[in-house]
Amino acid sequence: MSSQLNDAMESLIKVFYSYSVKEGDKYKLSNAELRTLLQEELSDFLAASKDPAVVEKIMKDLDENEDGEVDFQEFVVLVAALTVACNEFFVDLIKENCKGRK
Repeated sequence: MSSQLNDAMESLIKVFYSYSVKEGDKYKLSNAELRTLLQEELSDFLAASKDPAVVEKIMKDLDENEDGEVDFQEFVVLVAALTVACNEFFVDLIKENCKGRK
């Protein structure tokens, strides 16, 4: 039986490659593949942003080697940053709820 963390890592890898194989280099996300991934997998985060150029900004920020594509390592940086942001939000929410009970 695999662990929850192992399953999460496997899911992350599967999601990346399910989008990256659609065009061009199967080991990297093109701008279009990244846009589709974000729209289908992280639509709540995109909806929170009112900036129509948010995907292009994300691509620019992630594409450290400036090759116009996002490899798996660059993609994981995005997932980690979003995970940290979610954690901070929930920690703050828990702290606020605890203060309200005093």
